[in-house]
Amino acid sequence: MKIAIVKLSALGDIVHAMVALQFIKAHSPGIEIDWIVEERFAGLLRHNPDINSLLTVNLKSLKTDKSSIFQQIKTVRSYASNQYDLVIDAQGLIKSAITARLIGKRVAGFDADSIREKAASWFYDVKIACAYDANTIDRNAQVLSQPLGINITPQQILDKKPFLFFKGENQGSYDFLRDFLKKDRKNIVLVIGSTWASRNYPAEKFVAVADALQQNCLVVWGSKSEKNTADWMATQSGCIQVMPKLDLNSLKALIAHADLLIGNDTGPTHIAWGMNKPSITLFGPTPISRVYQTGINKVLKSPSIVNPYRLDKHDYSIKEISVQAIIGLAEVLLDFA
Repeated sequence: MKIAIVKLSALGDIVHAMVALQFIKAHSPGIEIDWIVEERFAGLLRHNPDINSLLTVNLKSLKTDKSSIFQQIKTVRSYASNQYDLVIDAQGLIKSAITARLIGKRVAGFDADSIREKAASWFYDVKIACAYDANTIDRNAQVLSQPLGINITPQQILDKKPFLFFKGENQGSYDFLRDFLKKDRKNIVLVIGSTWASRNYPAEKFVAVADALQQNCLVVWGSKSEKNTADWMATQSGCIQVMPKLDLNSLKALIAHADLLIGNDTGPTHIAWGMNKPSITLFGPTPISRVYQTGINKVLKSPSIVNPYRLDKHDYSIKEISVQAIIGLAEVLLDFA
């Protein structure tokens, strides 16, 4: 059997869907799995042994260059020549549903009551019911497994094997990281940015955490404003180093070599969970149902009440998470590292 998975973006959402691959392959070793993804996120999926082919699109470009729509349609349609037995849209958006329909004759996805863009379900032949406010990882596992007659249990997900991989050490792709990692101190990655300002823990509190832990804290960033914040943090604490701009391969390599990651509810933070690395995810205006907590993957949530159907971008309650709570949890997790 040959299937295609359509999960175009974003970083964290792709991580949450990828966990299903190992269980699909374990159930059906002969199945061929291709993955359709936005070009800028392709590096996240590379080197995963459960993916046969990685196929990219650049639908994001349509926001600034509408004339590229014909090229993108041509690219998507060319993937139909692979003759998939089933295409699964794990995104649940109209653009992903159309992409899936252009690629395959038989398409599966969420039913209208399980997704935000209900019209997307019109494009599906097989429709999966799963509450929109259910755990995000469970939702991804269900939509990817149920059309194949497979049941992935929460316990299987808790017992998962790491599923994010990077180019090998002996190939020199991330030798520069050794200049930042320390052998005489614990290495802690700090993820300070996200898509909304209200999801970001205050920089001065990250500094307070770094000063209290007295370990080697490495700040990663993805935009100019985040870089400016990271540079300011480094001036405030001798325990903080600012990482250079990292591609996804180097980001995975850094997290793999870290002892702990502390960050906002955003993609790089979820990578730690996917690699079975200790992590603390800080939540403000988003629901903790987006993640699984394990013995080494913990969350701290602000006191605000979150409506998963109507997220409040003006909820800045994340700043109310105490520095002491992070320090205490970090010290426990560093003992495991």
